[in-house]
Amino acid sequence: MRAVPFACLRPNPDKAAGFASLPYDVFDRAEAAAYVAAHPGSFLAIDRPETAFAPEHDMYADDVYDAARRILEERAADGTLMRDPNKCYYLYRLAQNGRSQTGIVAACALDDYTDGTIKRHELTRCDKEDDRVRHIQATGCQTGPIFLAYRDDPTLSFLVAAAKEAEPLYDFEDAEGVRQTVWRIGRPEAVEAFELMLARMPCAYIADGHHRAASAARVCAQMRKEAGDGLTGDEPFNYLLCVLFPASELTVLPYNRVVADMGGLDAEELWRAVEKANFDVSEPLDEPVWPDEKGVFGMYANGSWRRLAWLGDERTDTDPVASLDASRLQDRVLGPVLGIADPRCDPRISFVGGNAGPDELERRAGDAGVAFSLCATSVADLMGVADAGLLMPPKSTWFEPKLRSGLFIRKIADKK
Repeated sequence: MRAVPFACLRPNPDKAAGFASLPYDVFDRAEAAAYVAAHPGSFLAIDRPETAFAPEHDMYADDVYDAARRILEERAADGTLMRDPNKCYYLYRLAQNGRSQTGIVAACALDDYTDGTIKRHELTRCDKEDDRVRHIQATGCQTGPIFLAYRDDPTLSFLVAAAKEAEPLYDFEDAEGVRQTVWRIGRPEAVEAFELMLARMPCAYIADGHHRAASAARVCAQMRKEAGDGLTGDEPFNYLLCVLFPASELTVLPYNRVVADMGGLDAEELWRAVEKANFDVSEPLDEPVWPDEKGVFGMYANGSWRRLAWLGDERTDTDPVASLDASRLQDRVLGPVLGIADPRCDPRISFVGGNAGPDELERRAGDAGVAFSLCATSVADLMGVADAGLLMPPKSTWFEPKLRSGLFIRKIADKK
């Protein structure tokens, strides 16, 4: 890995709590507009600039992206944002419900992304990439950090723990109850120690932010091409804004599924079909099924829950992708029984992060649909799939807590 310190545009300490926001992609358009109306000074006004326009305005129009650039410049001019004078690393800790995770904020080499040193496990959609590409091009900045995981290293853990003994740069609790703490690593000896240790890291894994990574890489690759000969390799467009977390500290929640209908079946025909797909199906249960072990699923239909238990298949249970619960559900039930051939684009299926409980699944399924609860995919499974050069089914992992946007902004082009 080549993960280097960088010059950061960041909020002044007294502005950080009000400026930081959840990432752009956890809001739909109406939710984003409501949030910005209530928090006009937040970074979401920059991240989702269509909130400055009427609801019927084309959210992908040129003037929308121009608004992102304008508002970012205004926040730099009014003192909300400041430029850190030196290239630094930062430590970013998120703590919630008695657990915490501390990541190293760094600029990771574009080449590490393109050659697979930064490993991927999901496909991306061009339309979603295009939006972030235009946002980066308009602002000249990388604003959404890519969430990376790495296998724990005791020496690096020691360095991180020692750096956290210093006074934090930011320390606040956000509206979701997540404690956000940031430390600045600027002393030359400490910067050098972190850079040397990160250079020993053999690889990292995208845990969350495949679209942010793909979009940033597209812009940087185009800028590199346009720059032509004479590059030094140290140009800002040769790097991507990332936060690297040790795998042992990460919390993964399930990513559950809801299908709007039962594929032309009634409830009894549905559970009989699931039974034939190699699952043991329980009788109707009074309580929701919220699995905590691999191979167990909950199914809600027609007002009741059933417990599904995978019966095993020696042909697929050793395959790193086919043995994932998300694959078993897709390959055995969602596809052949309910007709969801491509879950990435079928409008009948929706995905619900595990931070929403069974009540939300029941609400979305309603009287006509069917919901499935899954056990969370492990970080080890994610790494195993990525190490094999394979891809996971879409929406296989939901990481909590989400990284906040706006705390770290990395400029790659001058838009003045």
